[in-house]
Amino acid sequence: MSTTPIADYALLSDRHSAALVSRDGSIDWLCFPRVDSPSIFGRLLGGEAGHWSIRATSATPVTRRYLDRTMVLETTFRTPTGTVAITDALIMGDGNRGHELGKGAPHLLLRRATCVEGEVELSLEYVPRPEYGLVHPLLDAVDGGIAAFGGADVLILSSPVALTIDESAVSGQFQLRRGESAGFAVHHSKRAETGSARTWSQSEIGARLEDTVSAWESWSELHQAYVGPWRDLVHHSGRVLQALSFAPTGAICAAATTSLPEVVGGARNWDYRYAWVRDASFTIEALWVAACPDEANEFFDYITTSAAGSLDRGGDLQIMFGIGGERDLTERALPHLEGWRHSTPVRVGNGAWSQRQLDVYGELLSAVYRLSDHLFDTTTHRVGPMAAPGKWGAPPDLAPVTRRFLVQLADTAALRWQEKDQGIWEVRSEPRDFLYSKLMCWVALDRAVALADRLGASDRVEAWKQTKDQIREAILTKGWSDRANAFTQSFGSDELDASSLMLPLVGLLPADDPRVLATINATEERLTDDRGLVYRYRTHDGLEGEEGTFLLCTFWLAQALARAGQPARARTVFDRAAAFVNDVGLLAEEVDPDSGAFLGNFPQAFSHIGLVNAAWAISEAELRQTPPVESAPGTSSPSDRTPG
Repeated sequence: MSTTPIADYALLSDRHSAALVSRDGSIDWLCFPRVDSPSIFGRLLGGEAGHWSIRATSATPVTRRYLDRTMVLETTFRTPTGTVAITDALIMGDGNRGHELGKGAPHLLLRRATCVEGEVELSLEYVPRPEYGLVHPLLDAVDGGIAAFGGADVLILSSPVALTIDESAVSGQFQLRRGESAGFAVHHSKRAETGSARTWSQSEIGARLEDTVSAWESWSELHQAYVGPWRDLVHHSGRVLQALSFAPTGAICAAATTSLPEVVGGARNWDYRYAWVRDASFTIEALWVAACPDEANEFFDYITTSAAGSLDRGGDLQIMFGIGGERDLTERALPHLEGWRHSTPVRVGNGAWSQRQLDVYGELLSAVYRLSDHLFDTTTHRVGPMAAPGKWGAPPDLAPVTRRFLVQLADTAALRWQEKDQGIWEVRSEPRDFLYSKLMCWVALDRAVALADRLGASDRVEAWKQTKDQIREAILTKGWSDRANAFTQSFGSDELDASSLMLPLVGLLPADDPRVLATINATEERLTDDRGLVYRYRTHDGLEGEEGTFLLCTFWLAQALARAGQPARARTVFDRAAAFVNDVGLLAEEVDPDSGAFLGNFPQAFSHIGLVNAAWAISEAELRQTPPVESAPGTSSPSDRTPG
């Protein structure tokens, strides 16, 4: 059973797969060749499911950081005799730069130990366990390393030091003196690709590691221009969101893991290694702030292709897809894994794929609207808040089939908005008239009206406007509760839900409307824990057990306060949530209200999205309250560089 705190992990990504590295130097989660593939190392979810550790003996303290503007991790171990730094990375394709980040990644995990002071003794344990620990591979010494054969996977460990094989595990010890390095690599292939996995020399390991550092630096240099408050956190969150994307298709994962629980020892354990339309749309919007949204074209191509034909046949838009575009994400349990801190079942797949969630139409069309100048304009332009002029060139225009698909989204929202659904939180109880779902149907039509000329749908505008007005009236009359003095979770309910904070954020009501202010105050007073972090809701949702506070919802509260012209209060709320970033700037889904520990899958795109958008909203609110400063000739103020 794994008891390592979630916050003790750092993320590695090559935009194909993902790994988690613990503070003490153990790779406890790695899925090859895709982030949703069965794990090669899975000790995160089961003690016998495999790991790969390199650590200095008797090391205290241990510090970590990502190399500047990258997702390459450096862990420094200090011992009584010396100091060693271990650099870890999932390797990018050779020569990848800028928008090509992650293309053609070789499915290679590199680890290089460098002694920076004195001399240090290190130990290595290598226990590969493909297929979530079901396979104990055959190990064989080869020139320059160890080969592992078992099931469908072939793994080659490259090592410059002598290692001992003990059945299906490998171990070794070695010493480094100041200035000495030792590079290690695990290369993955499938048995059908015999010969593609091989050992790597020390010079190759060094060169590919440096190339990957340069690849991340080039992406950050090309994409990241935000200069507002919490700049470093916003930029880092942008890189995390990019790390959660899948380069071959443009899909964006909700998180890098499965089955990290919302309740320790409970059953609220889900697989988040898929592309939710909602999460990915929010991510694309957040990248408008934190980075360049050029990848949006790939994402919309991915969604259009994945959903092909479903709306033509009168069906719903599926809420999520596999990162390759797969539709069937049938959920199953892995009974041989005991789960993180005995939280079972461990699940792969996600049963929510077949749910009806009407909010997805609005989220997708909102992302299109936010990026409309980028998506529809084929002339050179600049995008993103505070972007430098001329930073990016012309993108390809949206294909006619994509425009038709977007029109169908609005038509479906207009047709179905009165139906019940499972809502944004994917409750597994009876469908309801969730306020947030109605709100996002309103958003779908509001944005479609604004985009009608570009979509070639001017003939639909009047009908869309009529339905949009009907939805707004229903929300204002049925979604408001005098007893709660707030907008509530569902029509006719008195229960609070943090998603009601989105009413001003999407523009249905101004943020200083008395009903919005009352909802903000009710959320802060009655839907928070002792730390001031926000719960999603406190109603029964068809599942046993309580859950933690939700970081995204806390950032929503900060964003709503900023929109309401209260940036000082917004900063206080923002800082409460941002204080929970771990030592390498990562956020999980939830926080345990008792211990303050991370809960839920990790790192969680939603949480980083919330951080980015709240920071931007506070920046804008503070600019509105600050008298303009006269610029020197030839310069521009930050607000002059926002998109027009």
